[in-house]
Amino acid sequence: MANGIPTGATPARAVWWRDPRWRSLIYQAIALAAVVAVGWYLVDNTLSNMERRGITSGFDFLSNTAGFDIIQALVPYSATSTYGSVFLVGLINTLLIAAVGVVFATMLGFIIGVARLSSNWLISTLATIYIETFRNIPLLLQILFWYHAVLKPLPGPRESINFLDVIFVNNRGLYLPLPGFNQAFLPVFVVLVAGIVGTIMLRRWSRKRQAATGQLFPVVRWGLFAILGLPALVFVLMSFISGPPMEFGIAKLTGFNFEGGMVVIPEFVALLVALSVYTAAFIAEAVRSGIQAVSHGQTEAAYALGVRPAPTMKLIIIPQAMRVIIPQLTNQYLNLTKNSSLAVFIAYPDLVAVFMGTSLNQTGQAVEIVAMTMAIYLTISLVTSAVMNWYNARISLVER
Repeated sequence: MANGIPTGATPARAVWWRDPRWRSLIYQAIALAAVVAVGWYLVDNTLSNMERRGITSGFDFLSNTAGFDIIQALVPYSATSTYGSVFLVGLINTLLIAAVGVVFATMLGFIIGVARLSSNWLISTLATIYIETFRNIPLLLQILFWYHAVLKPLPGPRESINFLDVIFVNNRGLYLPLPGFNQAFLPVFVVLVAGIVGTIMLRRWSRKRQAATGQLFPVVRWGLFAILGLPALVFVLMSFISGPPMEFGIAKLTGFNFEGGMVVIPEFVALLVALSVYTAAFIAEAVRSGIQAVSHGQTEAAYALGVRPAPTMKLIIIPQAMRVIIPQLTNQYLNLTKNSSLAVFIAYPDLVAVFMGTSLNQTGQAVEIVAMTMAIYLTISLVTSAVMNWYNARISLVER
């Protein structure tokens, strides 16, 4: 007898439904079939109800004329454009407010987060008041405050606040000079691109040099010269050779409003300020927690080596804290993008307002429009998460 089995006896063959691997596959197949069946039922029921009410399904409505104007369109658009153009305009406006909001919220959040840990009592207290105030007031109320209490009371176009007769501020927007480029600007553009590429290469070389020798190189100083100084010199040179490479269109008061120039509508400003200020409060706490997660011995060691506080924070503390900050930062970026849909309350023409709002009311294609809108927000969130996860993996500690 061996292992409890009589010698010469044939072991009993295991029954397949007792095998855990087969059981897990069967359970997963049953779950998948149930999900598909429920989905098919919902789709079939929806299509049947739509057919019963005389509502046509499909995306043919995207080629129909919209028949309404949009106050901010970064691509050619008019009332005679199609609903497909409305979708594109709303998408671009959503991406614009999300991208600009992420930049401003990140910069403000990092400043407030570092200030929160300042040894100066006044700076630390002001940062704490900022965080506790703005993160505890509902975002919608902040949007309505900036729009109705701050921007709407501004004077009308005829009484606009005037800055040097080139910038005008009123309750219809901020009017700025619109730059116009000609062929003489091409050398300036080439030098600008070369300066950006050169700065990136210089930064990589500087980091390798620092890792090898410990010596710092003034990348910021030379980068600013390459990106700003050299293009400015070429701009002045081209102005003497072939005239100004750039001309500005100034807004002029015509009748009851301004024409020409570039206008930043108050709806965009109110939404941008509210999203940035609100999200920055949460980013500041993420930055604070990331910095405090770094051992204080790192700071003491840097001070013992004679490193000043500012380089210590920039070169030692922040790079280590980013591993804690990035996951929280990703959530705030996703929240900011989704929170931008609150723009409908102040009529900012984002995807929800002009496509899922006005277009849906006019066409009645609720299923298609809602599905497209949901798919867009899902795609934006997944792309944002993928980029941030890639960056997080890139800066993570590598085990030896």
